[in-house]
Amino acid sequence: MRHSTKVGRHKIFVNKIDLKKYFVLFKILNISSQKSKDSLLAAMRNARLLQIFLGVFAICFINLTEVSTHKHSFGKERLEDGAFSPRDHMHYDNEDHHHSEFDHEAIIGSVKEAEEFHDLPIEESKRRLAILVKKMDLNNDEFIDRHELKAWILRSFKKLSEEEAEDRFEDLDENNDEKVSWIEYVNDVYGIYGDDGVKHNTIDDDEEKKLLEDDREMFNAADLNKDGFLSINEHISFHSPEESNNMLPIILKQTLRDKDLNKDGLINFQEFVGDNAKNHDKDWLLSEKERFDNDFDKDNDGFLNHNEILSWIVPSNDEVATEETSHLFASADDDHDDRLSYKEIIDKYDIFVGSEATDYGDFIQNIEEFHDEL
Repeated sequence: MRHSTKVGRHKIFVNKIDLKKYFVLFKILNISSQKSKDSLLAAMRNARLLQIFLGVFAICFINLTEVSTHKHSFGKERLEDGAFSPRDHMHYDNEDHHHSEFDHEAIIGSVKEAEEFHDLPIEESKRRLAILVKKMDLNNDEFIDRHELKAWILRSFKKLSEEEAEDRFEDLDENNDEKVSWIEYVNDVYGIYGDDGVKHNTIDDDEEKKLLEDDREMFNAADLNKDGFLSINEHISFHSPEESNNMLPIILKQTLRDKDLNKDGLINFQEFVGDNAKNHDKDWLLSEKERFDNDFDKDNDGFLNHNEILSWIVPSNDEVATEETSHLFASADDDHDDRLSYKEIIDKYDIFVGSEATDYGDFIQNIEEFHDEL
């Protein structure tokens, strides 16, 4: 469950995963006595107060520690090898713990509406889920098959990307003219221009310069009508280029520019691992070689061609949706008939959409776990 608080340009998202981080911060701040911890836990048992506290604390912490590094504006983070992180990268953490927020957003198609569901009483959550289930049922047979559920999840992924891009658009559109200029974007991300539109700062770092050039290239590609601005629809392509077909040529071009050291238009294994090889051991190299050979080099010629490069850099929402469909079926198909009845879905409402009651129990349990670890 994620909640956001915004002060200035800082938008803080708080979820159950974040709790452990903040308890570590409390420890750093010398909240170390058992009595202090117990008092803190007692206060935190009120979920509403906890949300407010974490939001304010995170904002204060950022303001105290903020340095002059610039943020990239695209929707998804990049993985170590340069690939866009897949849509389900937060479904399980590094210790393979499952996070139900991903399931809820995959069904509801909106972070904001998923948060609203989490605040509902159980019966209201079930009532609204029943409305969604009827919309999933394309052939009106009162069952949801795998094809119908996967199609719904893909629709949700698209809506989630649009929601993320629209939120970011509002942050960037400083003059509220319903379009984003290059100066508005650069000023927000790199801090080059002042409020008067005059250039006040320069970028000296080579990596920052490269990011700026890449961003300009992406901006121009997303600006389909070439008016020098991004409309809300154009900004969706700019924000999530990996999900827009018209942006794939630019992604490919930039990947080749970064990785194709011998300029043959292909990526060999040495170029695939790049400088990361210096920071890892032999086992990592063997693992990456297996991934290169089995996951991406489909024609087994020892190189990645253009299509293979894109399959590496751009995650497949189709594959993620298939995996999520299998996960939800395994969780809810009690009679194992390979279809979900309305009743099966609504009975497992906590898996599909959650509610205040179910989430609050998890919330308190996680707090106790984190307390025990301190």
